Amino acid sequence: MKISPNCRSLIFRAKVSYKSNKPTFHCNYFSTAPNRNLVPLFNQYVDSTNVYSWNSVIAELARGGDSVEALRAFSSMRKLSLSPNRSTLPCTIKACSSLLDLVSGRQAHQQAIVFGFGDDVFVTSALVDMYSKCGRLWDAYKVFDEMPQRNVVSWTSMITGFVQNNAPREALGVFKKFLVEESEIEGVYVDAVALVSVLSACARVSDKFVTEGVHGFSIKKGLDGFVGVGNTLVDAYAKCGEVGLSKNVFDGMVEKDDVSWNSMIAVLAQSGLSSEAMAVFRSMVFSSRVGFNDVTLSAVLLACSHAGALLLGRCIHDKVVKMGLEQNVYIGTSIIDMYCKCGRVSTARKAFERMNYKNVKSWSAMIAGYGMHGYPKEALNVFYDMKRAGVRPNYITFVSVLAACSHAGLVDEGWDCFMSMKKEFGLEPGVEHYSCMVDLLGRSGLVGKAYDLIKQMKVKPDFVIWGSLLAGCRMHKNLELAEISARKLFELDPSNCGYYVLLSNMYADAGRWEDVERMRILMKNHGLIKPPGFSLVEIKGKVHVFLVGDKEHPEHEKIYQYLEELYMKLQEVGYVADKASVLHDVDDEEKEMTLRGHSEKLAVAFGIMHTAPGTIINVIKNLRVCGDCHTVIKLISKIVQREIVVRDAKRFHHFKDGTCSCGDYW
Repeated sequence: MKISPNCRSLIFRAKVSYKSNKPTFHCNYFSTAPNRNLVPLFNQYVDSTNVYSWNSVIAELARGGDSVEALRAFSSMRKLSLSPNRSTLPCTIKACSSLLDLVSGRQAHQQAIVFGFGDDVFVTSALVDMYSKCGRLWDAYKVFDEMPQRNVVSWTSMITGFVQNNAPREALGVFKKFLVEESEIEGVYVDAVALVSVLSACARVSDKFVTEGVHGFSIKKGLDGFVGVGNTLVDAYAKCGEVGLSKNVFDGMVEKDDVSWNSMIAVLAQSGLSSEAMAVFRSMVFSSRVGFNDVTLSAVLLACSHAGALLLGRCIHDKVVKMGLEQNVYIGTSIIDMYCKCGRVSTARKAFERMNYKNVKSWSAMIAGYGMHGYPKEALNVFYDMKRAGVRPNYITFVSVLAACSHAGLVDEGWDCFMSMKKEFGLEPGVEHYSCMVDLLGRSGLVGKAYDLIKQMKVKPDFVIWGSLLAGCRMHKNLELAEISARKLFELDPSNCGYYVLLSNMYADAGRWEDVERMRILMKNHGLIKPPGFSLVEIKGKVHVFLVGDKEHPEHEKIYQYLEELYMKLQEVGYVADKASVLHDVDDEEKEMTLRGHSEKLAVAFGIMHTAPGTIINVIKNLRVCGDCHTVIKLISKIVQREIVVRDAKRFHHFKDGTCSCGDYW
């Protein structure tokens, strides 16, 4: 029976009149009295003695998301001594699922048994879904296992239940049984909806070969053309770290919806492939009929953050304002993060102030932004404002606060925040918090105290922590602790040659040439090569990439020529190359030539060449900026009268008039 327009209107009127005296949520709705607004109207317009009329009402309410009213309608029907049929109970159980109401769900299960529908495939499938959503996975599987007959909905409900309860391998186990039954029983087959659930399990397992197997099955069954299957495949391959395969699936999709485009942009942005993410966004805007939304813009802003694409980021911000999305807390937080990572922390603060509602991520993003730009006092002030606003800081917030203290050597403030985690907020410090504290203490000259803190850790220290200690030892020439740190690092992160170079240079400073040679042999035996440094600079909306010693850029000859002119001026003001970051067994001339080809110098030179006087130059470096580049860029900023902003792996450096915002403390 289809519900009539008059009855639809009746339900709506009854719902509206009922809203005003709607009671507080209770687990069990069956115990309440019949709805005083609904019953008289049903009696007038609906045959209240007909179970099919009640079925229509319950189904309409459940489908419309009015699960409370659906359960009340069922309760009213039962109080009239009407017996439910096989169509009544699935909708009632669905309402229990929507409310996560286990008590009412169990009562519906009992009713199904009492009225002889305990083995009905539609009722039991609904029960599997209800128990799964209420977190009762064992009860769901018990119902599923005892089903005398299963259809594709039953199998899909059980697979989805395992996925929802973070048991993806068990979900794949059920899928294998499904395939066996599919081959044995006619009429039972895997459909696109079931396959989406299976691929969701693959995404959580993060196993490339399992995902490829299910992908092959989808092709064999002709299900790979469904949009939902393609979307889930994109995500599953990405979770396996196979971004290239994700992109292949996306490119092969004949039909794409907004989820397809959003997923691909997000996958590329999160994988650090910002240029590719922005290219997909452009294709979405200019080549597809699918409109972008807040999720799209948030993903593109992430790509802009990683690439330092300020011009595109500003365009996205303008679009956000025009679409009225500026008060969307997720978009607002993405805008703050984008401006901070593009070197415009003051603009980020303005966006932060315009937000009417800020969640913990918004506050944490602003704190992190100030910290990475070398404004620790401002970061701490935002942190204190956050607490006064009644927003409880979380794990990430304290990482941002401690990193801000570390960037400026605020030892006392850092200790206070670190100790308050447990005492004031009940948060157990993690590896990231200890890493910040070790970095803070080590760079402040308290390397012994930093080492003591590592020994007191409740969690196992990772390579980041030992690396922070090694950097502190290098800065303050503590060779004994440096050797302890290096031994741990050789075990935890054996493929990173930076530790060997750092320790080798410390040995050279101490005149221990045999140990220098030993480090060289170790690097050679392990086949270690220092990862290439690269820098990005955005000019007129296009991101240019420079490698160390780059000869591939179409203007490389002009860039090196301009650098030579700058070096002439640098030497006039007393510049002397800092060769400490280059291996000691290289002669001085070769060291200096190596330093001149560092990617950040090339990017800065190119930026100056192609922008108008007075324009701020923004550069992103994938590694920590070396001492020589830091000195050179400081002097260049004074010579050419430009502000130069460099974001390296550690923080931001604002160079202006021959000084840096970090105060040479990085």
